[in-house]
Amino acid sequence: MNNGDILTYPFTAIVGQEKMKKALILNAINPKIGGVLIRGEKGTAKSTAVRALADVLPELEVVEGCPFNCDPNGELCDICKERKKRGELKVIKRKMKVVNLPIGATEDRVVGTLDIEKAIKEGIKALEPGILAEANRNILYIDEVNLLDDHIIDLLLDAAAMGWNIIEREGIRVKHPSRFILVGTMNPEEGELRPQILDRFGLMVEVEGLRDIKERVEVIKRVEEFNENPEAFYKRFEEEQKKLKERIIKAREILKNVKIKDDLLELISKICLELGIQTSRADITVVRTAKAIAAFNGREYVTLDDIKEACELALPHRMRRKPFEPPRLEKERIEEIINNELKKN
Repeated sequence: MNNGDILTYPFTAIVGQEKMKKALILNAINPKIGGVLIRGEKGTAKSTAVRALADVLPELEVVEGCPFNCDPNGELCDICKERKKRGELKVIKRKMKVVNLPIGATEDRVVGTLDIEKAIKEGIKALEPGILAEANRNILYIDEVNLLDDHIIDLLLDAAAMGWNIIEREGIRVKHPSRFILVGTMNPEEGELRPQILDRFGLMVEVEGLRDIKERVEVIKRVEEFNENPEAFYKRFEEEQKKLKERIIKAREILKNVKIKDDLLELISKICLELGIQTSRADITVVRTAKAIAAFNGREYVTLDDIKEACELALPHRMRRKPFEPPRLEKERIEEIINNELKKN
């Protein structure tokens, strides 16, 4: 309900933008999907949805006092390993939070700074943690990602892919866990991202302003109601929030048991090749997304419809296109490829 002392707008109160909300939820179910890039003009609920996501995610168990939010039941940083040996590991529960990356962030602010002399003696204790430490097991939100320095984006995407932040200075190397739900938003009118960077985002969603009059009116009513009495407005959606949170928790549990048949794996690879996508990252992302969709729907098996939906989210930004042409993938093209393959079999 609260992000610090600020009451956030409920995720389930957002009108429309179903594809964007679904992409965020799927990354919450399986962060290994690799994050989501949300493209669209200002005023399309991008930031609202990202900040509201944390409230429908389950609480975390963290090591008390750990600057890296270590999972007591998972991989620990060196500091927490020492504490565990001494029997001094205390565990607390807390909500996930949204960690914002400022546009002007420097490399040191992102990865952390290292006192070399101290590092020789004390290792990771000599690290002044950066944004990647704070983001571990949280949501890392990059607004206007297209305006960030390419080098900073590469650092973030490398950490997201490896799950670790590695700092090397003058032969000294320290690392800490850095696993987060990555969300980038951008207004394409302010410039595009390089194709190499686009490919590193798991999913991409294009959002537009609502065109239905009734939906637009409902947005006005809800925003005004929230501004007048945030507590009462939140209570109106509290049950829906609770149901969505429970569904995400259940989906996370189901995910590890979700299976996909070999013929569907072959179909995914054929779709990617037909669309001229060379990188295998696309195939892997479609599989992970399809499994998350199945888990969200309470199933332990992937269907053809899951694959179609996963392709719409995971492939548009990976397709070759002309300069300045926005990433786009028509549903009909996926249907055509799938139907052709089914006819062959």
